[in-house]
Amino acid sequence: MAKNFSLMSIQLSIASIAPWVLRIAAALIMLQTLYFKFSGSEESVYIFSQLGMEPWGRIGTGILELIASFLILYPKTTFFGSVLAMGLMTGALFAHLTKLGISVKNDGGQLFIYALLVLLSSVVLAVIYRNDGITLIRKVF
Repeated sequence: MAKNFSLMSIQLSIASIAPWVLRIAAALIMLQTLYFKFSGSEESVYIFSQLGMEPWGRIGTGILELIASFLILYPKTTFFGSVLAMGLMTGALFAHLTKLGISVKNDGGQLFIYALLVLLSSVVLAVIYRNDGITLIRKVF
């Protein structure tokens, strides 16, 4: 009996910790790129110039990533933050695959990998927190 209880508590611990790991990872990745977007770093300006979106696309994307990060970290809005992050990262990955290439300015694909990690984390979070989104949508409509 004691073995079952300890096994169940380990499963419960993983179930409660895993979403936080995904939330923190997605938010940290998005938040750490904000310095480069908002400071107008050479790489960010290059990327958004290639996309024909400099400077407003760079700044606007940064603002949306900031909002998505906060929404993901706040438990009641994790679903909405993850949906916003999914949209942003889908756009980033599309830009990499169609215009920028996987490796941008010899970064070894780091930005592509970051976007992929945030997208995957956001998809899992959206699934985990889908009931929160459904509940809020029902209240509004």
